[in-house]
Amino acid sequence: MDETPVYPQRRMRSAFRDRDYPRFRLEDILGSGSYAVVYHAQNFLNDDLVAIKLEPLTSHPSSVEREYNILKRLEDGVGIPRAIWFGRESTYHALALELLGPSLHDLFKAHNRKFSLHTVVNLGDQLLSRLEHIHSYNYIHSDIKPQNVLLGLGDLSQTLFVVDFGITKKYWNAATETHIPFRQGRRLTGTPAFASINNHLGLEPGCRDNLESLSYMLIYFIHGSLPWLTSSHEKLSSSDILERKVDTTIAVLCDGVPSEFANLLVYSRSLSFSEDPDYDYLRSLLHGLHTTETCFLDFIQPNDPIIHSPTSNTSESMSALLQSFAAWCFPQTWHNKQ
Repeated sequence: MDETPVYPQRRMRSAFRDRDYPRFRLEDILGSGSYAVVYHAQNFLNDDLVAIKLEPLTSHPSSVEREYNILKRLEDGVGIPRAIWFGRESTYHALALELLGPSLHDLFKAHNRKFSLHTVVNLGDQLLSRLEHIHSYNYIHSDIKPQNVLLGLGDLSQTLFVVDFGITKKYWNAATETHIPFRQGRRLTGTPAFASINNHLGLEPGCRDNLESLSYMLIYFIHGSLPWLTSSHEKLSSSDILERKVDTTIAVLCDGVPSEFANLLVYSRSLSFSEDPDYDYLRSLLHGLHTTETCFLDFIQPNDPIIHSPTSNTSESMSALLQSFAAWCFPQTWHNKQ
């Protein structure tokens, strides 16, 4: 296995300060992980602000190339980040991505950890459609959580984007036209707080696990927390989270929450490993709570410059945008993550 490369930020900044990509000019470093660095950049062709993700050519297999290929396959769907360009520059793989707005995690904190019911219904309705699209291409996202759902900018400020396809995997073998086999003894993938119980137990993830994660997330947005989430001062291990998750009955978890969310969780847990979800049924649960035509994301302010001005040059607006973007590029290692 290759040794983890060292990325001194000064060295990276110096190495590219005066270099231009064929289509992009690199600006500030947004964040860094073990194998990649992300820069804020400008597209020469149309002056759009983008992000460039760099990874050493020595990384095998290339995570950014894999992410690019997955995003290109999914690009006909609403709420899929646009992969603008992928190529090689010097000793790096480079991936250019569209710049997006803040995450649901950031907005939830900014709104005192509480979303209205009709906002949560809207979130659930949109995210069911995102998962249906991802699953229709035989992919499992594997890390559904508030940090991995971002708002668009400008006219797309009411549109949710699912991001971070770094651990996305295929669940269908196109060559044999069969579902991947059920396996045990797998490592936990994704974030323990929102992972399915089967994922914790080492079972091969499937579509059902994405839906269970979504159920936890929607309940979290209504309650403001989950029984297995603790204060920032107490760090639970994944095994401790699993124990609390198993011990928490659905009745306790969904106390004070509309029964439709409990039904969503019950349904997701009832699916067999290779069973295709009935997305229309799941949407009907949410539609029964609120007429979707009147739903909107009510935490969006009409004149919010961070959401509605993607080309804004104010330092405050750009800082918020760029930090949110870098946070989903490196959800586990972003150095400013709270």
